[in-house]
Amino acid sequence: MNKITMENLGLSQRFIIESTSYTNLYVGRVISQYKDRYKVLTENGELTAVISGKFRFDVKTVSDYPAVGDFVMLDRNEETGGNAILHHVLTRKSALIRKAAGTSNEEQIVAANIDTVFICMSLTNDFNLRRLERYLGVVWDSQAIPVIVLTKADLCDTLSQKMLELDAVACGVDVLVTSSMSEDGYVSVKNYSSSGKTIAFIGSSGVGKSTLINRLLGENLLETQKTRSDDKGRHTTTRRELIVLPSGGVVIDTPGMRELGIESADLSKAFADIDELSTKCKFHDCTHISEPNCAVRRAISAGLLSEDRLTNYLKLKKEAKYEGMHSKQIEAEKLAVMFAKDGGMKNARKFLKEKNKIRQGF
Repeated sequence: MNKITMENLGLSQRFIIESTSYTNLYVGRVISQYKDRYKVLTENGELTAVISGKFRFDVKTVSDYPAVGDFVMLDRNEETGGNAILHHVLTRKSALIRKAAGTSNEEQIVAANIDTVFICMSLTNDFNLRRLERYLGVVWDSQAIPVIVLTKADLCDTLSQKMLELDAVACGVDVLVTSSMSEDGYVSVKNYSSSGKTIAFIGSSGVGKSTLINRLLGENLLETQKTRSDDKGRHTTTRRELIVLPSGGVVIDTPGMRELGIESADLSKAFADIDELSTKCKFHDCTHISEPNCAVRRAISAGLLSEDRLTNYLKLKKEAKYEGMHSKQIEAEKLAVMFAKDGGMKNARKFLKEKNKIRQGF
């Protein structure tokens, strides 16, 4: 492997500034995890690390633990024998979150510090608009940018019809059409990768994520398998892994997720059409079920919005604990939860103020 530069791994100025508050520690990026051990890349190579006792004592939730893609502070940046000690996780700029398996309802970080998330969906029996809406809500909420990648175009005879259906839910999201039969089918995906950028792939098993990543790598590093006869994929990727791309930047591969339990979602972006229509309803807390002068119901009656899309919107809103709230209330609730242990809404407002300054270039 060529000498690693932390800038190519995505170490931006914001992380560098934060890292200077920790003396005698070095920056690394988590590339994989196995049980209680982490593989971490530093400018001097790969290390195996374990978290410090103090870190473990301070952890309050599962999502506080290091995740693939996290920038972390270590006691060393080169192999000197034994495990490196991981002391801190730098503040994530984005985090793809799913509800952990089981009944705990805890958050699980799928990947951290991502710039672009490719939502892969094949144009065969995997094509499912309702599941896509779920993915879009979660990705928008992560602070990363979603891009829809339609795979296996060579196996689809109704591409134009499916693209029309997709128009109703894409809401300003780029849509790429690829085919494993075409040597240049991955070029449109490659255009999103560059030095310092982190891209990630999510979607059901067997839709072609590993094939696309292998094309980006220029070699068959990841195992690929054909889908089963019922068009459901085999789980080729079994755990999350960050891989350095030869053309610059990094990619995070994730296990196939046919369903994605959500803890929170940005429904105002994933369902921007319904959110906009809601502002025209007679009642600001309209449920879009039976209230008079409901703009959403009028759009359905006029054939401008599907009943299935509204049903899925209400389902996801309930699942994400936002039932009965409009977009501003949802945003306030998310911020209140985010800053609950750090001073509540006062610090939330300070966070938003600083975030706006950064966006405006101050």
